[in-house]
Amino acid sequence: QVQLVESGGGLVQPGGSLRLSCAASGNILSINAMGWYRQAPGKQRELVAAIIRGSSTNYADSVKGRFTISRDNAKNTVFLQMNSLKPEDTAVYYCKAEAMSAAPLRWGDYWGQGIQVSVSS
Repeated sequence: QVQLVESGGGLVQPGGSLRLSCAASGNILSINAMGWYRQAPGKQRELVAAIIRGSSTNYADSVKGRFTISRDNAKNTVFLQMNSLKPEDTAVYYCKAEAMSAAPLRWGDYWGQGIQVSVSS
């Protein structure tokens, strides 16, 4: 199985910054894409940013120029640097990995439990 653990969330004032981390562990043979999603109260979960193993990235229009996704392939870890945060960025942020587990041997999408990010004065 594959486990994802997020860290780095919290409360920040508008205009501030946070850095989220997500570490994948378990019987991992390979990880293709890793990404961050978020879900605000009463809204659907949405893609924030994703990064493919070869470092190709994709961002939601609402975060372009403010958020940066990166990954450390050796440590199976993905990061999300969030700058110029706005109240509308408030949500639970989830990490997702497209990974091949060794037992059972299969590709699958794995999710973290989520971490709260709150932007408020």
